[in-house]
Amino acid sequence: MRVQVLCFGVLKDWFGVESTPVELPASATVAALIEQMSALAPHAVRWEQGIAVSVNAAYVNRSHELCDGDEVALLPPVSGGSASEESAGDAAEDDSIAVSLTHLPIDVQGITETARNDEDGAVVVFDGIVRNNTRGRKTLYLDYEAYDSLALKQMRALVDEATHRFAVRHASIVHRLGRLQVGETSVLIVVAAAHRGPAFEACRWLIDTLKKTVPIWKKETFTDGAVWADGEAFPAEILTGTEARDEK
Repeated sequence: MRVQVLCFGVLKDWFGVESTPVELPASATVAALIEQMSALAPHAVRWEQGIAVSVNAAYVNRSHELCDGDEVALLPPVSGGSASEESAGDAAEDDSIAVSLTHLPIDVQGITETARNDEDGAVVVFDGIVRNNTRGRKTLYLDYEAYDSLALKQMRALVDEATHRFAVRHASIVHRLGRLQVGETSVLIVVAAAHRGPAFEACRWLIDTLKKTVPIWKKETFTDGAVWADGEAFPAEILTGTEARDEK
């Protein structure tokens, strides 16, 4: 059988490809695929430790059996942080949930104003901004990339959970992709609620969880070189494919 393997972040550099077909025996598992991929990059020692794997935009564990035609994404730890024809997005039919990925500058004021409602007593905003240095190295610019279909799915799940867990009226996430200059907004989270406490808690939970679970990666270019940003470890339920099994 043949599967299509997608590589993201530093894995793209190690394997030298963004996407490649791989031939495998019938009923091969994710673990077998990983073993076969290791032969393509013998210099990438222990590359498989800490990565997550998705099949057809759903997280799976390494015992998952693959099928002919599957799209398999190899995902290193993530380092992430108005809709138009140039942006990809997903929004609920009501105004309680909105998520989007965009290559355009994020309209912080416009999105924040749209979230406001007369029944709200608080609107809490997290505006993630590209700073001019990282650990003393001067930053020239950042490049963000995402596994779009899975990122949007995870972002939708996060804002849906936040609205229920913290009982807030509105939660939204907009994340920028592509090249960003110093001072530009990379990610915007807006939470609106009747009271400030739940709004603050939901906003903090959203950005912290996004950084661990949404497949977005950041490459930092400095005056003296470029590196993929170290990501936070995936939660255990993603590495074991618990989320994918729960959806079946």
